[in-house]
Amino acid sequence: MQAHVHKPGIGHTDRLRDFSADRRLLLLGAMAPVVGSAGAAAAWTLLHLINLATNLAYYGHFSATQASIAGNNLGPWAVLIPVAGCLIIGVMARYGSEKIRGHGIPEAMEAILIGRSRIQPKVAILKPLSSAISIGSGGPFGAEGPIIMTGGAFGSLFAQLFHLSNAERKTLLVAGAAAGMAATFGTPVAAILLAVELLLFEWKPRSFVPVAIAAVVAAAWRPALMGGGVLFPMAISPSLPTLGLLFATGLGVLCGLASGFLTLMVYGTEDLFQRLPIHWMWWPAIGGLVVGLGGLIEPHALGVGYDNIEALLNGDRTVHAILMLLLVKAVIWSVALGSGTSGGVLAPLLIMGGAIGALFGGLMPGAQMGLWALLGMAAMMGGTMRSPLTATLFALELTHNVGALLPLAIACTAAHATTVLLLRRSILTEKVARRGHHVTREYVVDPFETMRVADIMTHPAATLPDSMPVEDAVAFFANQQAPAPHQSYPVVDHANTLRAVLTQADVLRWASEGRPHGKSLGKALGTHKFVTGYSDELVGELADRMHETDARRVPVLNRGDGSVVGFVSRRDLLRIRIMTVRHERHRETLIRFGK
Repeated sequence: MQAHVHKPGIGHTDRLRDFSADRRLLLLGAMAPVVGSAGAAAAWTLLHLINLATNLAYYGHFSATQASIAGNNLGPWAVLIPVAGCLIIGVMARYGSEKIRGHGIPEAMEAILIGRSRIQPKVAILKPLSSAISIGSGGPFGAEGPIIMTGGAFGSLFAQLFHLSNAERKTLLVAGAAAGMAATFGTPVAAILLAVELLLFEWKPRSFVPVAIAAVVAAAWRPALMGGGVLFPMAISPSLPTLGLLFATGLGVLCGLASGFLTLMVYGTEDLFQRLPIHWMWWPAIGGLVVGLGGLIEPHALGVGYDNIEALLNGDRTVHAILMLLLVKAVIWSVALGSGTSGGVLAPLLIMGGAIGALFGGLMPGAQMGLWALLGMAAMMGGTMRSPLTATLFALELTHNVGALLPLAIACTAAHATTVLLLRRSILTEKVARRGHHVTREYVVDPFETMRVADIMTHPAATLPDSMPVEDAVAFFANQQAPAPHQSYPVVDHANTLRAVLTQADVLRWASEGRPHGKSLGKALGTHKFVTGYSDELVGELADRMHETDARRVPVLNRGDGSVVGFVSRRDLLRIRIMTVRHERHRETLIRFGK
């Protein structure tokens, strides 16, 4: 076995660290401002493209100023505009790239998990363009999903210009995504948390620091690009009494149930489209027809709808208007998204959650409808996207209503608990799962990085003396019951110090090439190279070494005197999984009172 010989350490010092970051962090940190600036530029570009598409489609003006779809005078003819916009998107997806379909975040997840964090240049161009057409022509979507995808695409493209690992490319991809969100809403902290809860699939300084830098840089660009200040300012709410906090819990559960229902609506609609006997290119046009008809019933349900969020937070909508907005938005959003068009989910979730919260708060005498709308928005976001921390801080940064922090945390936690108990996957991961990939959202400490080799090794080790004649060693292997207990044995001297490792391959070689007659194992094996481990090292270090050298069974030494104290085989590595599962599932009562 050709591998490095690991000798017992002298003067060994513990060099284990809490984090694995190294000087590469400085390189990624230096790249992050470029990615953050590009993410801010992507947000500015997409928002202006949406305004341009809206003005062209509904007013015939070539202008990028903000315009409301609800104020158009087209009458019934307005039904055709979402159909035309979605038809264009279907053609773009069919002949450009199918990856522009959907709401952006699942596509970013897929690129990270299976695409080595590589996004094609044409996706970086077609995604914002298709989303601008979709939303500008009345699609009931938010701009944040496409902005996240576009910012991530630039981060990925920028990373591909340099000699980086897959993990480092992922960091810059996510940094671009977080920058896009931070620039759009002015919520850098929530953008960082979104990266941690949804996209990074890890919690390491290597990724956290560059993402934080990019988000902060993008937020710093926001006043110059899109105006500064809080997006939806609110007065600081007074503290809720205990009963009010209980009601906040109930609202969280209600939003969690609504979140599950909306998720089922989206993918149920997608399943219905799958059964249509026509090419998927035409599906968005059908979804656009539903959107157009819904717009005749409630024009405010079309487009991004930031004005709806502001009205709900200010309590400027009647109960009837809120109910109509909720019902129409839910139907046209789920149908349009299920048809495969392009657009984000965050703004619609805020609107529908805000509507539920406002209706809930309206049932309580003297309640602030705007506060309950805010709680509903955050709870719907936290439950649907399975990101309670992001949702809590997002609502706080959107409004600067610090008085709502405690009920926000309660509502988001309740919604999150409800959805994880009721649904196997979220609206984001369901799409990835339907493409054959599994996403786990639970971040846990790797047991390979916490357990020592002594915890899993087989001991005491079965050894052979270095004075044993070769003939006796061959007979020893031949006389073992099949299958042999071990395929290799440490060869030790009188002090139990490791001198060599005898493998079954050595015996077979001697059988075919001729035995070194009259020699002991110590002399026959000579300077034969082998891999060793130490009882006090982490299992992960030894597992990496075994993988690199293709070692199947490794003798374990005492670092002080070099004596053999045990064995680690690949089967022992699998025992770690068994031990982890046992810790999760085995239940016992440790303190018992009298019988």
